[in-house]
Amino acid sequence: MIEYKRIEKSPVELTKQDFVSDQMVKWCPGCGAHAILAAVGNVFPKIGYRKENFAMVSGIGCSSRFPYYVDTFGFHGIHGRASAIASGLKVANPGLSVWVATGDGDSMAIGGNHFIHVLRRNIDINILLFNNQIYGLTKGQFSPTTPMGTVTKTSPHGTIEHPFTVSGLVLGAQGTFFARVPDNNIKLMTEVLYEAAKHDGTSVVEILQNCIIFADKVHEHITNREMREERQLFLKHGEPMIFGKNRDKGIMLMNNGLRVVEIGKNGVNENDLLVHDQYATDPSIHRMLGRMKAPDFPVAVGVIRSAPADTYDDLIELQIENAKKTSKIQCVNDLLRSGDTWEI
Repeated sequence: MIEYKRIEKSPVELTKQDFVSDQMVKWCPGCGAHAILAAVGNVFPKIGYRKENFAMVSGIGCSSRFPYYVDTFGFHGIHGRASAIASGLKVANPGLSVWVATGDGDSMAIGGNHFIHVLRRNIDINILLFNNQIYGLTKGQFSPTTPMGTVTKTSPHGTIEHPFTVSGLVLGAQGTFFARVPDNNIKLMTEVLYEAAKHDGTSVVEILQNCIIFADKVHEHITNREMREERQLFLKHGEPMIFGKNRDKGIMLMNNGLRVVEIGKNGVNENDLLVHDQYATDPSIHRMLGRMKAPDFPVAVGVIRSAPADTYDDLIELQIENAKKTSKIQCVNDLLRSGDTWEI
């Protein structure tokens, strides 16, 4: 693994208050974005970089107000272009910790091309993908993640489009880090964002976000208190995949597929369960975990994939270093006197 880390640690201990903006937060009361902002405020001081080394980038959408609400350097871009802007920032200045706030429409519709290629290149940036399965800012049109059949402003008879799964798109584009968290678990979100920050490469954290106005309770079947222990599988590296209110259910790999089993029945015990390996380079199991959905399976939350791989920004730094060592041109004077020259 090639690594050129230039991000400076802060000489003083920062707190959450150091990252609080002086701008009024204008998201709707009850919007899940408030919880995401709280988690980011928790994790930035924990990461430990100098305050001036953080940069927050966004495109267009409710999520894209984020740069105003965090007291760091920021760039509010145009629709779908956040990944491209963030790529340029990171390559031009490897000493920045670059974070992207984007929505399911901003990233996977108009920004889809930029999104898949930043994943393919594995540029060391962190993408927070707010997935509320709707266009919120523009008032309730269906998005690339809206479930089939959903009645919206632009699908009055129900959408007939097959939706993207975020995990499928990320891993299909050779993404090296993918995690998923519900917006009502700030503790887990903080832990996952810290893991994303540690990952060397493009990290994508899908946040199951509630839009209280246009897609209220769209994730309720996964996130409500009565069902979440039965419908969520909290993944931890090196631990068996166990879930349920009584911790009596698990995930096994059987016949090249995943199966839900009950521990203690039909001879199944904890040793038979699949053990999570988030660092596996082969994405096959990660893909299956990302595809699991209720009610037949629990939804996988936490870090699903964190595979080591060289990053675009590290490799381009290596190319620049090698070019400097081998080039005959070491200064402007060398450049001016290179090739055919003459005096007048």
